Amino acid sequence: MNSSNKNSFGVGKGELIEITYEMSLPMRLDRWLVSKRPEQSRARIQYFINAGLVLVNYKTAKAKTPLKTGDNIQIWMPPPEPLIYLKPEKMNLNILFEDEHIIVINKQSGLIVHPAPGHKSGTLVNGLLFHCKDLPGINGKLRPGIVHRLDKDTSGCMVVAKSQESLVNLQIQIKEKIASRNYIAVIHGVPNTSEGKIVGHIGRDKLNRLKYAVVDEKSGRYACTYWKLLERLGNYSLMSFKLDTGRTHQIRVHCAHINHPILGDPLYGRCKKLPCKLDGQALHAVELGLFHPINGEEMKFEAELPQEFQKLLRVLKKSIKV
Repeated sequence: MNSSNKNSFGVGKGELIEITYEMSLPMRLDRWLVSKRPEQSRARIQYFINAGLVLVNYKTAKAKTPLKTGDNIQIWMPPPEPLIYLKPEKMNLNILFEDEHIIVINKQSGLIVHPAPGHKSGTLVNGLLFHCKDLPGINGKLRPGIVHRLDKDTSGCMVVAKSQESLVNLQIQIKEKIASRNYIAVIHGVPNTSEGKIVGHIGRDKLNRLKYAVVDEKSGRYACTYWKLLERLGNYSLMSFKLDTGRTHQIRVHCAHINHPILGDPLYGRCKKLPCKLDGQALHAVELGLFHPINGEEMKFEAELPQEFQKLLRVLKKSIKV
């Protein structure tokens, strides 16, 4: 039912939804709600739960609360957020490849991929809308053509779809691990071995909601990162990483988890003087491999290191020789 008056949730306008859980097997509250409200993102569903807008058997619950047959669930859905009008903006894009189906770019550090609250303009999507006139309508209003994303301060290879057919094909390649994504980074310290893998479920940090952390299986999503030591640079190491999964902040979280955080990482790094100025973490998506979504051609792209990343390597190598 709909209501415009305040209610037991202590909020105003919105929609009250009441459902009985009828499945025979237990299921986490947040995952079940996502299946029931596919128009809402997982992040938004978890926001509703954390804000106390979801009751299980008339009591506030947590995202990981297991539902049992016969449980009563009440959800107070606030009105949808107003859509952000996406304005095309002229932007200097570093284009590695482009045809009528896809565009591959070398994203610069400091550039946000798609609009979000507080960032309605100046994003990669705004620049893509100016450059590609047919993107609107592909993959939703706020993320047109976006197949995968890079964090704001992570630079490197990204592929963007220019048609719905290309988008679906590329998303499948990412999901089925057909596409490959390789990164390089400078980390604090030196690993004990020359290569290995980091396995750890990733979920929201319990103490800081802006961060992610390695958590237990019930609280997070499986994540696996392969790594190799490329070069020891004094108290630092140049590393290569290959993603087996693609979770938010995955490489950054996994590096911090093994006590080798990425140099310059504002969220997961160490608070110490840097060898030289960095605008963000020293993490770069150096290589992207995929099959063309339309003609099936195998393709591989390499993105040149940003100037400040190259300077960092020069400074570290020079300090070793001194």
